[in-house]
Order: sequence, then C-alpha cells, then structure tokens
Amino acid sequence: MAETEQPTRQRMDAIFESTKNWGRWGKDDERGSLNLITPERRRAGATCVRAGVSVSCARDLPVAPAADNPHPALHMMIQGGDDCVIEGFGFESTTDFVGVAFHGMSTSHLDALCHVFVDGCMYNGFAGSEVKSTGARRGSVMAAKDGIVSRGVLLDIPRLVGRPWLELRELIHPEQLEAAATTQGVAPESGDVLLISTGRDARRAETGPWNPIEEGFAGLHPECLPWLHERGVAVLGSDGISDMLPGLGIPNWPMPIHQVGLVGMGMHLFDNLKLDELSAACAEHGHWDFQFAAAPLRVERGTGSPVNPVAVL
Repeated sequence: MAETEQPTRQRMDAIFESTKNWGRWGKDDERGSLNLITPERRRAGATCVRAGVSVSCARDLPVAPAADNPHPALHMMIQGGDDCVIEGFGFESTTDFVGVAFHGMSTSHLDALCHVFVDGCMYNGFAGSEVKSTGARRGSVMAAKDGIVSRGVLLDIPRLVGRPWLELRELIHPEQLEAAATTQGVAPESGDVLLISTGRDARRAETGPWNPIEEGFAGLHPECLPWLHERGVAVLGSDGISDMLPGLGIPNWPMPIHQVGLVGMGMHLFDNLKLDELSAACAEHGHWDFQFAAAPLRVERGTGSPVNPVAVL
C-alpha cells in the first residue's frame, strides 16, 4: 500500500480478521498477547541491562487543568506538616489523597482488553455486556496483575526524520518503523514491549498544551498493525495514544490501533507515556533495547490502570 493511500472499511475489516488472536490461547483466555511474554523473554530483557540506569516512562500526575487535561487528577492533603500530630498517639506524619480518571490524553496509563469493543465484542469474542456498572467480568486489568516485565524496544521516529517532533495528525508508516529499527540497530521480537516516540513532550514544552481531540495527535497508520502482529509485539506504548487523531474517517474504524490492537490482537496499550528522557538515555548509551517493567494497580474488574513504567538500560 502506498503511504498516501487511504484505507477503506473493507481493508480495515481485512486487517482485523488477519491479525485476530481470538482462540489462539484458548477460548477463555483474557491475557491476549501478554501470553507472548515468556520466562525466556523476561530473561532476554534482563540481559539488556548494561549501564544499570533506570528511566521512568511516565508523565507526572496531571493535577493542573490544561487543553489536553480537561479532567485533572485530584491530589489533596489529609494531614499536613502544620497539623501533623496524631492526637493521643504522639506520632507525627503527613497523609494525602489521590484520585484520577486515567483514560484520556494526559495520564500515563495501561488500557485493559475490556476498554474497547468492536461490534459489541471485546477480545476473544467476549460480549461487551460483560462490562457492567460494577466493572468488567472479562478482560479486566487483572490480566496484568503480576506486572508486565519483558524486553523493551524504543523506536524514535522524530530522530529518524530529523525533527524534534512529528506534526499534529502526522502518520507513522510501517516503512518508517522498519527504517527506525534498522537505523537504531534494534529489531522488535516476539514478546517485546514496543514503545514509539512521536516527540509529544518536546512539542508541548515548546508550544504549550493543545487539545488533541480538536487539533490532533501524531500516530500510527493502520497498515502498521500487520507489521506489529508479524513481529509478535506483546504490548504497544506511545507518548500519544498510538492512534492518530482525529482519525482518518474510516467508517466503523475511528481509532483502528485501539480497535484492532485491543480487541482483535489482544494487545494491551500504554497511552501518554513520557519518552524523551528514555530516548536521550538510549542515545547516550548506544542501545535502544532495555529491561521494561510496569506494575498496574490490582483493580478487580478495572478497565485499566495508571502506571509508572520503568526502563532499565
């Protein structure tokens, strides 16, 4: 497919069917491509630790309102240093409260497989009605309750094209993923966590926040989905949301990376990561693979979780 060709609904239907992992790990499976992260793959991640440098891949908890953060996280003090003595106990301490609606364009988070449906179904054909007002009875974030630990790979697309960031609504094509991997001397393999940088944080630092729904995000062209599937990527993450916004206008496929990735492939997604410091560290140390570890909160029936992923080089 030429880079400028617009995918049709028929082409998206075909991509969904050809990359679908339903039944691959059994009819009751709720882990999806996390099954590709084997003990061998976790050991492979450990061998990537050379310098012993750890880098967070999370943005700070977004407590300030902004164009890209219409629903700020809550951080409130329960007990401060000006009133820190627990009466009758004599112990001095401070405590606080945090609350966050993490799905959106600001908080670094993991999408569980119950987060998105296609034609009323989630991954492995489970009905969307399995997600009730009390939470998800199938496909919840508890599939990742033991953490996501594997070999991680970062592909820095702005570095590839010689710019500090990609433009809003700019599409990343599979040829660029391949070129970045070749240029950086790293190849995504089955069971890897693949992180893709669009330069979001560099742009935000220079221009200030913007409304991604109205103004857009850079993201992956839908033709990247077969590329990801062929290489057995276990989990995909981005400093945006992996999808290009506001979308390509494909009927029934407004967010194809989320729809095909989560629902068809059973591939968990990390959204709104912070990858500029990781990119700098990878460039400094001369390798773009690392040990990756993320521990989502154990939220029974949860549709995802805020996270602070860590890369160890």
